[in-house]
Amino acid sequence: MHTKKRLMEDLKVVIFDCDGVMFDSKEANEAYYNHILAHFGKPMMDTEQAKYVHMNTASRSIAYLFSDDPRLEQAMAYRQKLTYLPFISRMQMEPYLKSFLECLRPTYKTAIATNRSDTMNQVLVQHGLEEYFDLVVSSLDVKRPKPDPESLLKVLSHFGLSTDEAIYIGDSEIDELAAKAAGIPLVAYKNRDLLAAYYAEHFKDIEVLLQRRD
Repeated sequence: MHTKKRLMEDLKVVIFDCDGVMFDSKEANEAYYNHILAHFGKPMMDTEQAKYVHMNTASRSIAYLFSDDPRLEQAMAYRQKLTYLPFISRMQMEPYLKSFLECLRPTYKTAIATNRSDTMNQVLVQHGLEEYFDLVVSSLDVKRPKPDPESLLKVLSHFGLSTDEAIYIGDSEIDELAAKAAGIPLVAYKNRDLLAAYYAEHFKDIEVLLQRRD
């Protein structure tokens, strides 16, 4: 098994999750799904439901929220028509994200592997981040979203890299499972409960890790 030092020496691509890593998006996501629930006269999400939608795809989230409701198909159709744009302003970009991305390039490739779907491009454009990533893999680009490793393996395949040449920055159990299945070292962002190769409370922590390879 490679040591942590060797992993950083081999590093070629830094892969980011979106929600909970690039952005504190809980308020935005809760407002989005509560809007859909309200449209169908259902109560607001409870704590467990809010946790679920934070990690999962929109389709999985709607299926979960309407699992006991005969209007599931109607809810799916409504979500497809509902623009996420009014909710993007509620997403808070993590401190130092842009500076960290600028620090990474051009030494490293940068990619996103997220369970977001058709909202991902809107988020990047509205926050001025579309030029900072070499590749974006959303749930629309894979057959099996996280926790399946397909999105992470797709990033490696795109760049022709091995698992030792990547790290994945994630914040949830789903990210942990996906990284483990892909064989990619996980940087647990603001979550010490995950099993990870590294832990970071701030992007500056990860920048320090990268500097140690020099």
